[in-house]
Amino acid sequence: MINVTRSMMPEFGEYVEKIKKLWDTRWLTNNGEYLVELEKSLEQRFEAKCVIVSNGTLALLIALELFDFPIGAEIITTPFTFVATASSIIWQRYRPVFVDIEPETFNIDPKKIEEKVSDRTTAILPVHVFGNPCNVEEIDGIARRNNLKVIYDAAHCFDVYYKGKSVYAFGDVSIASFHATKVFHTIEGGAIFTTNEQLAERAKMLRNFGFNKDLQIVDKGINAKMNEFQAAMGLLNLEIVDEEIRKRKERYEKYVELLRTENVNFQRLNSGITKYNYIYMPVLFENEQKRDLVYENLKENGVNTRKYFYPSLNRVFGDQNLPVSEDVSKRILHLPLYGDLEFEEIDRIVGTIRKVLKGV
Repeated sequence: MINVTRSMMPEFGEYVEKIKKLWDTRWLTNNGEYLVELEKSLEQRFEAKCVIVSNGTLALLIALELFDFPIGAEIITTPFTFVATASSIIWQRYRPVFVDIEPETFNIDPKKIEEKVSDRTTAILPVHVFGNPCNVEEIDGIARRNNLKVIYDAAHCFDVYYKGKSVYAFGDVSIASFHATKVFHTIEGGAIFTTNEQLAERAKMLRNFGFNKDLQIVDKGINAKMNEFQAAMGLLNLEIVDEEIRKRKERYEKYVELLRTENVNFQRLNSGITKYNYIYMPVLFENEQKRDLVYENLKENGVNTRKYFYPSLNRVFGDQNLPVSEDVSKRILHLPLYGDLEFEEIDRIVGTIRKVLKGV
């Protein structure tokens, strides 16, 4: 069976050696040594303050909590995203206001944002879809004109740089996911990135029940701490992630080379990208019927793919008509992509796709 993704992992012996120390210290969580080291390493790498949490969804919830928006506040976001983007807004008792996407980048269409701004709008929560940076200049301008906060869902963006700057450094806050399916992972995990030191300090309190450094309760926090076993995995994966990205790039380019003569389209990447991570291999088919035929045929041949993102969230959380997002969600399919994927397996996957598209 070929899965749509496969987690990068360090050598088993290296991980065992790393965690041996934990049997001596017995410091397993609560801002342990490995967590502190990992945060510092990521801050140096991305030139932004980093607050690591136990998963990306909690990173979103804490990011929204940082600004104390009133109950019922409207947050403008995209319907073409993982469900956690919208559900985090709803869990905070805010209202997601969906804006349609650009048909080629799959990102929120900045030209359609301002018409959705109301006197209840407090923030924009765009998503860098599949690690493809949004038009951050236009979004920043809209936010300034309307006195809005910008919280970027950068779940897919490890090591993505826009015009020489880490994507994590844009907006008031950006969140990352370090889930096992991502390019870089800590098994489960996530982080809040910001260039604002005060926001970073408050995020650290919020992840630990609202305690300050003197263990006084000063805020309404939650338990979002990462344990040392996960942080140790992250530290070791940090040593091998560059090679993983290099190998993913080779396989991504192989897919494009083999499929460019077929009746499919690829996501158009932002021209401002100066470094990309090749996290996924999204392919857009001519219509939903062909997408589903490819999906079923690959599955029968031992290849797992994913209809990601499907369905468009405006149909999950309401009945708003957003034709571009709905169309893309019905035609998109993610093909297997990871550093250990054999080139012969890519040939077999593409061969199956060609047969389906030719009606064989």
